Amino acid sequence: MSTISWRPQDQTSHQAANLLRDEAFESRLSSLRDVAIELLNAVDRLRSTTTPTANQRLKLYEEVRKFETDLIRAALVRTAGNQSRAARLLGVKHTTLNAKIKRYGIPLDTSSSEEIAA
Repeated sequence: MSTISWRPQDQTSHQAANLLRDEAFESRLSSLRDVAIELLNAVDRLRSTTTPTANQRLKLYEEVRKFETDLIRAALVRTAGNQSRAARLLGVKHTTLNAKIKRYGIPLDTSSSEEIAA
């Protein structure tokens, strides 16, 4: 007949492992929420952009600026504001990304949904 022995340290390590899994899950959920908000905001910005007619001029530099800004914001959200990782994700040098962030006035606090919605 076998007996099951219970040791308090086994229970403690099991609880710690569960806590780490829960924290990792919450972190992933938070990241997914941030990306979803950014995507929804990008969709709203696309809807509000009017398609140029024959009489309207398409402003290339303005459209490129909007596109780059959206990509940079999405990369910063995805990397929780880490510029080095965002630069790698976008395939540019960190200095290039930093210059574009400054040029376009992109806020670095990606945790605030109010700034993302702007």
